[in-house]
Amino acid sequence: MNRTLYRAVAPAAFVLLALTACGGDNEADANEPDAGSSDGSTDGGGDSLSGEVLADGSSTVAPLTSAAGELFKMENPGVNVSVGTSGTGGGFEVFCQGSTDISDASRPIKDEEAAACADAGVEYTELRVATDALTVVASAENDFLTCLTTEELATLWGPDAEGTVTTWDQVNPSFPAETIELYGPGTDSGTFDYFTDEINGEEGASRTDYNASEDDNVLVQGVSGSPNALGYFGYTYYEENADALKAIEIDSGAGCVAPSAETAADGTYTPLARPLFIYVNNASFAEKPAVAEFVKFYAANDGEIAEAAQYIALDDTMAAALVAAVEALG
Repeated sequence: MNRTLYRAVAPAAFVLLALTACGGDNEADANEPDAGSSDGSTDGGGDSLSGEVLADGSSTVAPLTSAAGELFKMENPGVNVSVGTSGTGGGFEVFCQGSTDISDASRPIKDEEAAACADAGVEYTELRVATDALTVVASAENDFLTCLTTEELATLWGPDAEGTVTTWDQVNPSFPAETIELYGPGTDSGTFDYFTDEINGEEGASRTDYNASEDDNVLVQGVSGSPNALGYFGYTYYEENADALKAIEIDSGAGCVAPSAETAADGTYTPLARPLFIYVNNASFAEKPAVAEFVKFYAANDGEIAEAAQYIALDDTMAAALVAAVEALG
C-alpha cells in the first residue's frame, strides 16, 4: 500500500460516517440468493457480501481505486478489492482478455484496444471518476526551474532530443550547463501517451534515453535525488511528496500556471489537465454482486473518495453523469 493510500485511509473512518448515508444500501442489495462462491456472490449466510474485485491498469488511478476499495471494505469486510498497476496499456491488455473486472485508465481506451475487447466479447462501460493535473516536477533542491513553456518541454522530451539535448543550457540559455537527468513513465503508461501527445504532438513520440518506470514512486525517488533532474506524473504523487519535489509551472502561451485542483478544474492549466477513468466489464457487473456493489459505491461516493485520497473531484455535472452511467448498468 503506497503512502497516498495510508493517508487516505486515516481519515476514512470519519469520512465513512458521511459515506454510509450514500452507500448504505450495499447490505440490502447484497441479500440475494447466495452461491457460496468467491466470484462476487454472497456468502453461505446470505446476509453479507463476499468475493473479489480485480482491477489493474494506471498507476495514476490506482490509489483512487484502492482508497475506494478500503472504504468499501469497511462496510463489506467479505469483499477484497485487488488493484494492480501495470499501466493503462497493460491494464487494458488483461481487461480485454476478460481477466479483470475493472481497468484503471489515465486516458481513454484506444481503437485497437477497443477492437481487442470486441474480439474477445468483452463489453465495457467507461466511467470518468476524477480529474488530474499531470505534473512536471523537479527536485526541491533545484534552484533554476520555476516555469517551462510547452516548447521547452518539447525540446527536452521530443524524439530529436535523444542524444543531443543533454545539458540544461541547451533548453534555455539562462539555465546552467548541467547534465539533464530525466525520469518518466514507461510506454505502457497512459500518462506517457497523454504527455507525448500534448507536448510532442504525437502519442508515443518521445526520446528514449531517460529513466523509465511504471511505478511513480520510483520516479519520485529519482527526481528528488538530484537537483538537475526532471520528471512527470500524476498530481497526487506530487502532492504526496511535495516536501521533496518542486512543481514546475507550465506556460502554454498565456503565462505560467501552476498545477492545482483549481487550475485543472477551471481549464487554465493547459494542456496537462486530463480526465481519469475506470472501465467496468459489463458481464462482471451483471454476474458478480461484489463488483456491482463496489462500482455503485464508487460512483455514489466518488467526491468524498477523491477528497480523502487527495484527488481532484468531479464537478456536480460530471458527478451526476457518473451516477447515471452506473444506474444504467442495472
